[in-house]
Amino acid sequence: MTLINKSKNKVSLRTWLSVQLALGGAFTASWLLLPGTQQQEVIAHINRRPSQLDVVLRSEKATTVESLYDEAEVVSDEELASVLKKILPRFSRDHLRPNLVEHALRTWGSEIEFTNPDVISGPQMKEFLTDMAKFVDSWGKNVSPLMIAKDDGIHVRFAEDRSGSVHHDHTLAALTEAGLSLDDSVFTTARKMHIRNIVIEALRDFHLDERETEWSVMSFALWLAPQKTASWHNGEGRQITFDMLADRLMRNHKRDGVCLGTHRVYSLMLLVRLDDQYDGQLITKETRGQIMEYLTSARDLISASQRHDGSWNSNWTEGSESETKADPGEPMSKRVIATGHHLEWLSIAPIELHPPRAQILKAADWLIANVEKTPQDEIDTNYTFYSHVGKALAMWRHTSPAAFWTKWRTSHPDCEVFETSLKKSDGEPVPDSEASDSEASD
Repeated sequence: MTLINKSKNKVSLRTWLSVQLALGGAFTASWLLLPGTQQQEVIAHINRRPSQLDVVLRSEKATTVESLYDEAEVVSDEELASVLKKILPRFSRDHLRPNLVEHALRTWGSEIEFTNPDVISGPQMKEFLTDMAKFVDSWGKNVSPLMIAKDDGIHVRFAEDRSGSVHHDHTLAALTEAGLSLDDSVFTTARKMHIRNIVIEALRDFHLDERETEWSVMSFALWLAPQKTASWHNGEGRQITFDMLADRLMRNHKRDGVCLGTHRVYSLMLLVRLDDQYDGQLITKETRGQIMEYLTSARDLISASQRHDGSWNSNWTEGSESETKADPGEPMSKRVIATGHHLEWLSIAPIELHPPRAQILKAADWLIANVEKTPQDEIDTNYTFYSHVGKALAMWRHTSPAAFWTKWRTSHPDCEVFETSLKKSDGEPVPDSEASDSEASD
């Protein structure tokens, strides 16, 4: 009887081992059959921490997309100088809002030195955003820092309060457009890190279902296009491609999105230009065709919706019905947003995506006249909107505000003298720029 029981035990153990081996083999086979994308998702889920970024950033600085035009008929030297003087970044250093600095930095760059002490120079803007000691000097120790150190990345605090960035990856986009290097230092409250760590965290943190993707798309493309990297995996192990990003930008109605839907138009135009610059390695031909259809539609809408005075209303996507359906109480700032942003993306667009030339000239004339007649304190209050006007007009002269201004002031030494001194305020924007509605905010 004992021998029989021992025999049964041996058979049971052998069967158990066989089952385990079979299960292990099945699991291994199933694992090997999983696409790499899903393997990374499983690993990230099991570890309960983000996956390592599978992209090596090789370019010291991001690439640029230059204007295609130098049109003195659109804006003369004298007109451009007049506009740029009114968007010199005269900000109080007390409770200095990151959103103001980000717009000024992308407009003026990180190297320009202004002679007027009331004007914050490029290195100071860069320092405010990347050195948390300077940030604390402005906001005090009771406010959370803008830059927060992670294991090997830096999270930029946004959409929380006035001391944070307004939009996801807007800080990264500003630093990218301003020409900062991956190896430029970032001083968090924990330790010294680098711009590279901001880019890494942004790539890893990105999700396709985010509310705002305009600045993420632009930043990622400017960094990854030169090395012809068209895809990567985020921290959850999910593959992200520029085809997906383009589809995400085009998915909703044109009226949706930041700044009256104009930023997504700019980002899509940027993708096409970068795809041209880097041998068609960024997006597929199918996606490129879809983007061109989208941009052609945008061209047709602004051709039909321009007001008689040359500006565009916030509801430019209504086409020929825009003016009749416009809100009569709409603040002027929204027309500045729409008109300035449209001229900005048109400066990097090929002629076939332009409305008739006369409309471009009228839009520029309206913007120049608006800046000229608008009091300086009102422009300071609406700085984020007007910064796009200065940037757009400079691009239509195939230059940057910093390059033009540096040359201009050699023969106009008093160009940084103001009739009134800087008001000691924190540059409070009009309600539109504080709106939670992403159509209005900038």
